[in-house]
Amino acid sequence: MDETAELANYLPLSFKTPKEQEYIEFLWDVFETNYTHGKYQFAFIAYHMLTMSFVYFNIWQIKQTEPKDFAMGLIGFGKNIEKSLLDATSPFVFSTVNERSILRFLKLIACDNSKIGTCAKLVDHRNQSAHPNGNIFYSTEAALDIKITEILRVVAEIQTHSKPVIEQCYREFLVQSRDAEEREYPDAANQIREVLIHGNYLSQKDIEICLGFDPEPLADRPRIEGMQELHAALAETYKAEYANSAA
Repeated sequence: MDETAELANYLPLSFKTPKEQEYIEFLWDVFETNYTHGKYQFAFIAYHMLTMSFVYFNIWQIKQTEPKDFAMGLIGFGKNIEKSLLDATSPFVFSTVNERSILRFLKLIACDNSKIGTCAKLVDHRNQSAHPNGNIFYSTEAALDIKITEILRVVAEIQTHSKPVIEQCYREFLVQSRDAEEREYPDAANQIREVLIHGNYLSQKDIEICLGFDPEPLADRPRIEGMQELHAALAETYKAEYANSAA
């Protein structure tokens, strides 16, 4: 079961509302309870819901960071759905769209049809497991563990494709937050926690991308020292946290 917890590294460290956090914690509890008690099919359904939440958070980051690309991705949706997604104030609004359809947005981060098809198969497997068809597809721990390994491989691939979006998000954060007197929080650590991480639903894996970002190409911008200070503060806090969690 140790591997199953890896998915948490791809989910946000902070949520915009207590209700969102409660929902994710509820899904983890449902998964762990059913896994522990051998109800592996129900554990799979909960794990799939956590995985789709990860997808929603990634699409939300596209919406926030690359709004023009996101708008282009809406082509083909009905007008009501298009308006609903453009006006969305939470990633969970994406749940109002058929899961197979929402996966189309992954093309915006260069996921090809083959990878999207693999994601769609996970949706099909969830549908098969959730319907009363007389089948128990995951009757053993080994069967579920194999499926979870497959899910985590797909999640890691999506995360890899998300790197340019996270880098752009972080670049914009550094530029917009470089002046301590004008930004929301004068303290660098508070600005990072509230504006960067909380404001963008960043996960531990997203932060790892930010830590690998080189701010030096921004040296021609005014107040580069402010950006360097923010990057150093991110490294000081979250490199240590990552090292502790990985230990």
